[in-house]
Amino acid sequence: MTRHRPPGVFRRTASAMAAGALALAGVIALPAAAAHADTTAKGDVIANLWEWNWASISSECTNVLGPAGYGAVQVAPPSESLKQSSYYWWDVYQPYSYTLNSRFGTATQFASMVTACHNAGVKVYTDAVINHTAAQTGTGYDGTTITNKYDTPDWDASDYHTSADCPTSDLTIQDYSNLTQVQNCELLGLPDLKTSADNVRSGLAAFLNKQIALGVDGFRVDSAKHIPATDMAAIVAKLNTTTSGAAPYIFDEVYPGSTPQPSDYYGSGDVLDFTYASKMKSAFQGNVSDLSSLESSGILPAANSVSFVTNHDTERNGLHMSYKDGDAYKLANLFELAYKWSTPTIYSSWQWTQSDQAPPNSSGFVTDTDCSGSWNCLDRDTAVVGMVAWHNAAGSAAVSNWSTKSSSVIGFGRSGAGFFAVNNGSSSATYTFATGMADGTYSNVIDGGASTVTVSGGNASITIPAKDAVAFYNSSYTCTVGCDDSGSGGGSTSTVTATFNEYASTTTGTNVYVVGSIDALGSWDTSKAIQLSSSGYPIWSGAVSVPINTSFTYKYIKKDSSGNVTWESNANRSATTTTSAINLNNSWNVANADATDVTFNEYATTDWGTNVYVVGSIASLGSWNTSDAIPLSSESYPTWSKLVIVPKSTAFTYKYIKKDSSGNVTWESGTNRSYTTGSSSGYSTSDTWK
Repeated sequence: MTRHRPPGVFRRTASAMAAGALALAGVIALPAAAAHADTTAKGDVIANLWEWNWASISSECTNVLGPAGYGAVQVAPPSESLKQSSYYWWDVYQPYSYTLNSRFGTATQFASMVTACHNAGVKVYTDAVINHTAAQTGTGYDGTTITNKYDTPDWDASDYHTSADCPTSDLTIQDYSNLTQVQNCELLGLPDLKTSADNVRSGLAAFLNKQIALGVDGFRVDSAKHIPATDMAAIVAKLNTTTSGAAPYIFDEVYPGSTPQPSDYYGSGDVLDFTYASKMKSAFQGNVSDLSSLESSGILPAANSVSFVTNHDTERNGLHMSYKDGDAYKLANLFELAYKWSTPTIYSSWQWTQSDQAPPNSSGFVTDTDCSGSWNCLDRDTAVVGMVAWHNAAGSAAVSNWSTKSSSVIGFGRSGAGFFAVNNGSSSATYTFATGMADGTYSNVIDGGASTVTVSGGNASITIPAKDAVAFYNSSYTCTVGCDDSGSGGGSTSTVTATFNEYASTTTGTNVYVVGSIDALGSWDTSKAIQLSSSGYPIWSGAVSVPINTSFTYKYIKKDSSGNVTWESNANRSATTTTSAINLNNSWNVANADATDVTFNEYATTDWGTNVYVVGSIASLGSWNTSDAIPLSSESYPTWSKLVIVPKSTAFTYKYIKKDSSGNVTWESGTNRSYTTGSSSGYSTSDTWK
């Protein structure tokens, strides 16, 4: 299941004809001549520009994706959604209505974006949220007000699953191994549409057909596992052909779990391959030589799947890699483009420190993407752009000439259409590879054609820099888009992300900073200290790009509104980077040498907008002050978890509380819980709300 993500809905209609009429009513006038996506010179690579606004996607299609040879762009859900005060990213997965005025732009801007992308030869796939509607009442981005979550502009109470369909007392999914609950009960309290009803199927198809009429070429179906496969197939059967005359391309999100299985959905489209992304993480955080057995490792069939390295859910819950993994993350994307398998996707989004964090916005409306700022535009990275061209040139040619030189260095060809070699190690490597390529001198697409490789007798001696790759397919490749562009907000390929998480209670007007011995941390100059975000208070967090393979010391400070600085009283903390992202979890005035960690795990069901916290008798658990209680993560809902730094060899008592969106606190019943830490690390609890 995907946390914080509710899919779509449309007004109940009396007949298929009425549904067709509604598909075009009140949306936007159709263009005089619908733009057709011409991808004859393009490949199948999908750029997932997640939660970019429509104007920015229009520009990216015109200036980057089209010229680079991308086949399609995947965009966020275009319908009107919940608008709440924190503007979280998951607002858009709580649909309010099927108007196309959203936090990403107006219906007119949406239609213009589709046209601009088509003019650049890029197809458009939207995120279709069609399993449920919004759990939270309020006002949407187009002004729609909802006071009863079972009564929306598009649906009535009879259009949802009820206790007659769902066996749980509160209608929410309690057992994710129970297929009936997974598909007939509410995901996190999100009203579950009764997709077995033909009027619901027709209404959902009408919403999608409305987009198809504007030129949309296909859909990534959100939370598809919560829709029975027969219902999904029936909805797809009601879709019109696209403006190019083809059937819309469908790829379903079937999040990992015991039931249902991805293969259940092959009849209605392809399926996003979470196992593929997991194999990328395992290999590029371990041994890339393991990729020699990728095809037999349990990944989905190439003919039925879409591959990816990460997405908006899995980069946040740790299942897969993220931009914070630096070069290893980029190399995994390059491998995905090089290896012949399923349709590949390249994910570009924004930097974040908290899992719920909103995209850059103005009053909730997403602002223009600035690839030199807080956005990570991997799609325009020089090496990625080069590999898109390489991928298109290699086409359907089979993988050949596989060579494992070490646990960190592999190379392979594509039956004479191209050759790729990657070094995931920490130092450069030189090897001779049998390439399968014709003799000659070839341009290296990874550096935009700045360097070359000579093949003689089918062999090439190649030096691959640390955490880098070399790839070639012809002699004349020249970078035309994204040249000298790292795509990551100006980040260097010699850096990795360090995320600092510090428990610190403060008074109003006082903020927490991290400062340390390296330039990235201000070189101990408190005026250059890095301010941390309080969005997860009392945990203060921030992500900093720091040099790879580097040891440094650091400390936290507090600054009040007058600029007065208070230092932690403990000794300097220390850390060492490798080539992967690191998380540094600390607690104010608890020295590293005196600290251990306890992961609190609490099984508790909640209503939407209510969260679970832990509070206790020691300072690092808030000293029983509920305003300083530690928020637990809902990523594994209904189990809420958080790693907390506490002193070693210490006895304490604790309890769980719930806080709703208004700040009201509910304590669990019974006596205080107790725990005693030892002198080691890795402690955990397994509790259930009482």
